[in-house]
Amino acid sequence: MKSIFTLVLITVTLATSAQTKYSNEFMNIGVDAAALGMSNAVTANTKDVNAGYWNPAGLVNLEEKQLALMHSSYFANIANYDYVAFAMPLDDRSAFGISLIRFAVDDILDTTQLIDDQGNVNYDRISLFSTADYGLTFSYARKLPVQGLKYGVNAKVIRRIIGDFANSWGFGFDAAIQFKTGNNWEFGIMARDITTTFNSWSYDEDAFERIKNAVEGQNQELPETTEITIPKLQIGIAKSYTFHYDYALRAEIDLNVRFAQNNDIVSTSFASINPALGFEFGYIDMVYLRGGVGNFQNELQIDNSESLSFQPSFGIGFKYNGIHVDYAFTDIGDQSAALYSNVFSLKLDFSIFR
Repeated sequence: MKSIFTLVLITVTLATSAQTKYSNEFMNIGVDAAALGMSNAVTANTKDVNAGYWNPAGLVNLEEKQLALMHSSYFANIANYDYVAFAMPLDDRSAFGISLIRFAVDDILDTTQLIDDQGNVNYDRISLFSTADYGLTFSYARKLPVQGLKYGVNAKVIRRIIGDFANSWGFGFDAAIQFKTGNNWEFGIMARDITTTFNSWSYDEDAFERIKNAVEGQNQELPETTEITIPKLQIGIAKSYTFHYDYALRAEIDLNVRFAQNNDIVSTSFASINPALGFEFGYIDMVYLRGGVGNFQNELQIDNSESLSFQPSFGIGFKYNGIHVDYAFTDIGDQSAALYSNVFSLKLDFSIFR
């Protein structure tokens, strides 16, 4: 276990010593309405098909094949976020999963050819295009000889498309562990993009030539062809309680670490830390009430003072005979800046087909 921690820390340190760019932020929004309702504080306790995203080590808890689906809209339904995942146990010690995320804005007006060479406005020259980001993830998890300890890894393929103007391919890896004690304490570590994730872009140079002088002083040079996603670390501690057999409570606190200085509640030149707290209250393992708070940010005001913002979330869930339906009310900003979204997700346990 010590060697795993050492390897993760060395990899993160070496990767972040030379890289400072961000990309692929759509992969950080999160999946599963149950997790979103808990402000994404699920790193230590996740144990179903959605663990492929949150902590792949949790996949080894699967007893049956599972399928998950989710859809949400952001920015007043301008952007659509879709997710599908499948996972299955391979044997009593290992499991496999695959998931796909799509975050897109469709039917964008392309007005670059609105005015012809003679200066005439021609609306027939307007066309539509989409900008879409895809993340395909392959997950593997396995139990270790130490009781309660398991690990998981992700291999990710990133595809980003901006109409016919530009597109990119990217590749990256995640590594994670979970550990559960005999008294219902759970611990989890998820290291995202541990080797950094590289995106290589290609551009339509003919299209660029047509627009580069449209606005004086702008679009004079092609953007860089390489984007780099620096590593991130999520550390979670969870505890579960059972009351009178019918009632259960799960609480978790996570620390989300980025190896860059930003406006997180704890910020240094080496790393910034953002806590998240979530809880889930269940009744007879059928009905669930969830809540959480996270995304604490020090926001600079117009008078140069700072104020603390945060993102609250809540949700409900229902499970019956292998069918899980979950709902979350949350956003991807803070409590005042962005419009909140209604997020629904569905999870099917293949035991219902027996």
